[in-house]
Amino acid sequence: MVNTQFGAGTYESGSALAPSRWLVLLLGVIAVIFGVLFFIYPIPTLTLLVTFLGLYWLFNGIVAFIGLFTDKTGRGWKLLVGILGVVAGILVLAYPLYSAVLIPTVFAIVIGVEGLIIGAVYMAQGFSGAGWGTGVLGILSIIFGLILIVNPFVAAVGLVLLLAGLAIVGGIAAIIFAFRLPG
Repeated sequence: MVNTQFGAGTYESGSALAPSRWLVLLLGVIAVIFGVLFFIYPIPTLTLLVTFLGLYWLFNGIVAFIGLFTDKTGRGWKLLVGILGVVAGILVLAYPLYSAVLIPTVFAIVIGVEGLIIGAVYMAQGFSGAGWGTGVLGILSIIFGLILIVNPFVAAVGLVLLLAGLAIVGGIAAIIFAFRLPG
């Protein structure tokens, strides 16, 4: 039967696009293995993640430079993004260990400051009649922000451990799902 909505194929052809059982199982096992490795080696894992970030920034900067020649709109922003991307990418790739400490630390500080601001806004809303729940969320956000600002390196390592836990849980879920797939 022809799919009249899109004009091609059959209604049954969608099942051919479904992932095969062994592929989902393989991806689940790989996720569990990487999650366990992330728990065992958090600092090398953080270095690897930051290296991938450096590669992304470098290629993004190069693409922004190419965009200068292909699209004439926003030339100033593209030039800025290109320069910052290439410089940041080269620095991260040249100094991966320093970057593994510096980048997550800066991110943790930025998130901590954001937590302080959001907490202050929630507390102000809570005192102006939004309810005690909003005030409590504001206090918790301020506490969380202060913890991140006081010790951002622990937060960076905690990020790797969180990713490890998510990889293990996601891998186990994929393995269970693989056994429930037909075929």
